[in-house]
Amino acid sequence: MKIEELKSVGIDGPSNGKLIIDVYTTWCGPCKFIAPILHKLRDEGLIKLIQVDLDKNRPLGEMFGISAIPTLLFFNDGKLIEKNIEVQGNLVVQNGMMIGAYGEPILREVIKQM
Repeated sequence: MKIEELKSVGIDGPSNGKLIIDVYTTWCGPCKFIAPILHKLRDEGLIKLIQVDLDKNRPLGEMFGISAIPTLLFFNDGKLIEKNIEVQGNLVVQNGMMIGAYGEPILREVIKQM
């Protein structure tokens, strides 16, 4: 999937570099845990970040079949990554999606492997 396809659900992302779309809700505890980590990685220049409240953008959730939050979508140079990423022997990204809140070391490793 290309980032341009997300314009139909109101998301306009960059077509170059590493982008993470953080799908969250305001009432989600794990979402609140992971958000500062993502902001830190963005501020360090490792990623571009778009945060989308699932309660305000159900079409995005339907497009990706999101049934749990937080869900992170990983794009590299405008395309959803198609590979799976393992960290420490555990599958953490499958078909460009990570479900759940992982800590900073795991997120840094995923970004490195993107």
